[in-house]
Amino acid sequence: MQIDGQCHCGKITYEAEVDPEDVSVCHCSDCQTLTGSPFRVTAICSKADVHLTGGTPKVYGKRGDNGRMRFQHFCADCGSPLFTSGEADQADDWGIRWGSIRQRDKLRPVRQIWCQSAAVWIDAVPLLPGRPQD
Repeated sequence: MQIDGQCHCGKITYEAEVDPEDVSVCHCSDCQTLTGSPFRVTAICSKADVHLTGGTPKVYGKRGDNGRMRFQHFCADCGSPLFTSGEADQADDWGIRWGSIRQRDKLRPVRQIWCQSAAVWIDAVPLLPGRPQD
């Protein structure tokens, strides 16, 4: 599936090819901290599938609980998370952050990872009262 996206301020833009069956929810503590929310959604792809069309993300690296280095690509101006990538034999292991994708309404997660770190109340969210706008 062809997608495109950008950071919140629009300084960094991209196009990519993703498989809609390769979208996952991650509940790890790093994703919780980086997003300020209970989980993060990512469309998995390879580096060759992502093409920057404007701007250059800033990159920050951190070793996760599994011991693997993950690089976080984000906009230095607005802070929007855009991509993640690995190192060495996982350098081609990229992910596109769901919130930056314009076609995100067509990308539904098909799996969850790091469920041991999931917020204990996550299953109650659909039961909360809601409003279509605020």
